[in-house]
Amino acid sequence: MDSEERKTNRSEQKSRKILKSLIRKQPCDLLLVIGTGVSAAVAPEIPALCSWRSCIEAVIEAAEQLEVLHPGDVAEFRKKVIKDRDLLVVAHDLIRKMSPRTGDSKPNFFQDCLMEVFDNLEQHIQNPVVLQSILRLMERGTMVLTTNYDNLLEIFGQQHGKPMESLDLKDKDKVLQWARGHIKYGVLHIHGLYTDPCGMVLDPSGYKDVTQDPEVMEVLQNLYLTKSFFFVGCGETLRDQIFQALFLYTVKNKVDLEHYMLVLKENEDHFFKLQADMLLHGIKVVSYGDCFESFPEYVQDLTAQICKQRSPDADRVDSTTLLGTSCVDCAKRKLGENDMDLSKRVKQSDNVDTSAGDLNIVKKFETQVQGNCTGPPEGEAENWALTIPEFQ
Repeated sequence: MDSEERKTNRSEQKSRKILKSLIRKQPCDLLLVIGTGVSAAVAPEIPALCSWRSCIEAVIEAAEQLEVLHPGDVAEFRKKVIKDRDLLVVAHDLIRKMSPRTGDSKPNFFQDCLMEVFDNLEQHIQNPVVLQSILRLMERGTMVLTTNYDNLLEIFGQQHGKPMESLDLKDKDKVLQWARGHIKYGVLHIHGLYTDPCGMVLDPSGYKDVTQDPEVMEVLQNLYLTKSFFFVGCGETLRDQIFQALFLYTVKNKVDLEHYMLVLKENEDHFFKLQADMLLHGIKVVSYGDCFESFPEYVQDLTAQICKQRSPDADRVDSTTLLGTSCVDCAKRKLGENDMDLSKRVKQSDNVDTSAGDLNIVKKFETQVQGNCTGPPEGEAENWALTIPEFQ
């Protein structure tokens, strides 16, 4: 690409319109779901960060070099990576092959391979623009979960003085704190983190303790009902079995929700079909452009516009201490048009003098809203099956 073409692309990127419904969201109403596209933009020299396929190929290569996988198995898995459509199944089989025959996750050689692949991550951060944008949103109350094994975001945040914390689904207390907004700089790794040999799974059966715990499932699914999920750098996340088990299986009336997905538009027909399909599930698909190089700048511009919105609670109470405004909206919607009393109590709580230390009224309101923001009734689960093409 010559200099004139680059200038044209930059000009087109700057003039790209952004959905008003997205930029008018308060940061505390968003939950970022970050995928491999974020890591690929930040550390492009590490092939394993570019996609699930690249990650699996790098793990197989490391397994061969470390001699922890039989040559016949190495050849077989390389064929599967090329031929198989469902890479999550391939990755799951790879983990099982390098784990004890008992089915336990510890000890296993998969972790050693990942440590080989992700060695010295901090030295490979080249383009931190996306990470800077994510941290800016987190400062204002945006929650973050990821399907990635790497901890690039946490490393970068710690370098900039933020008390970052990596979480996985094995720690119930931490998950509950995070889901309730009490760990401001927590990043939930739903597949686990490469540094933890016990937390890495790709199959919902590995998280039976979580998916069968009503308290945990209620708070997690409530997030999908009350927050706007924003999928960034995600391609396979909506087909991810763990993501579906945690957030989608029991969520009813998904078309009434408002989530967002940022994607590369390589093919117009493909893009508009995906856009139409996702609307059926309450997800608005938006494009950052037709080349991956446009991704960081778009995220930066989008973040700047979102952060311009002044929170109505900015002068009263830190957004991390009370339920976000989306929970209030959810409660109003669930109570219906006849319950005007709640709206009055919301208005009354706006006038509370929190500086005087009297938060009883606010706490009482928070409890009522939280009680009305629960997920769908038990036994009314609906299966959520979705097939989408592989997308960067």
